[in-house]
Amino acid sequence: MTTTIDDADAGNSALIDAIDQLDRRIAGARDAISRVIFGQDRVIEETLITLLSGGHLLLIGVPGLGKTRLVETLGTVFGLEERRVQFTPDLMPADILGSEVLEESDVGRRSFRFIKGPVFCQLLMADEINRASPRTQSALLQAMQEHRVSVAGHYHGLPTPFHVLATQNPLEQEGTYPLPEAQLDRFFMQVDVGYPELDAERRILVATTGPSDAKPEKVMEAMDLLDAQQLVRHVPVGESVAEAILTLVREGRPETSDIDAVRSHVSWGPGPRASQALMRAVRARAVIEGRLSPSVDDVLALAHPVLRHRMALNFSARAEGVVIGKIIDALAERIA
Repeated sequence: MTTTIDDADAGNSALIDAIDQLDRRIAGARDAISRVIFGQDRVIEETLITLLSGGHLLLIGVPGLGKTRLVETLGTVFGLEERRVQFTPDLMPADILGSEVLEESDVGRRSFRFIKGPVFCQLLMADEINRASPRTQSALLQAMQEHRVSVAGHYHGLPTPFHVLATQNPLEQEGTYPLPEAQLDRFFMQVDVGYPELDAERRILVATTGPSDAKPEKVMEAMDLLDAQQLVRHVPVGESVAEAILTLVREGRPETSDIDAVRSHVSWGPGPRASQALMRAVRARAVIEGRLSPSVDDVLALAHPVLRHRMALNFSARAEGVVIGKIIDALAERIA
């Protein structure tokens, strides 16, 4: 079957219309979130990009910045079933995945029944994930990667969409089990949550201590989010953007980099999953901003949240006080 010019034009027109409609819906979702979460516009944008890309998010920030409230708000706005698990050192994999129990019927017949754990939801908040043991962390991260869990030799599929928003406290490290680099790579982005600006904190002070508190409103359904994730994958990416992504990622590897700071300070650099994440992320950012295709500026804007947890400094760099953000800035200069 031969595709005619008219067919191609009709397909492009349909894609443009779909992106335009999605842009309006995402704008409504962003407004609904912003009415509850104040002073975190960048965090909201990067979270929306992660959801539209079908990924998982790692939120790093001190207590009291609204991370838990953000997850609850996202669940309401997108019509997702959300649950929260507080990670502790004694948390076991079965506490997250579920377990099989032996039951006896009225006639004396015994059988095993699988009781689903909290991971069987569409939006899971893993609060302080680094406080759980490596065994429990691995159980969750396997579910994140495979979208299914294995219990007693049987696989159980997770709901769709399925997203994990995990949090870490950067201050308290006593009694924690830091995520290994290979497991950190499973997260689509690492978003650093900072303190709000003065005006935003003033709004928080007034809005959250009065007689009534703002409540989020549902804007989309779970199926709408799935459709949006599929649409984002159809957004065209130009050759210049693809080359910028490859340059950024490959220059971050000490084995292939021409940048002195990378060769001398970086222990290991981002792998192909970083390139894949950037490609999906720039598509989603373009849609959120109402554009039909991403640009190199999108790559620059997303370099830090996509790369910062996919690179590691060597011992001498840490001793000299080098931070990974400066290394990423040097990488960005190559494509700016």
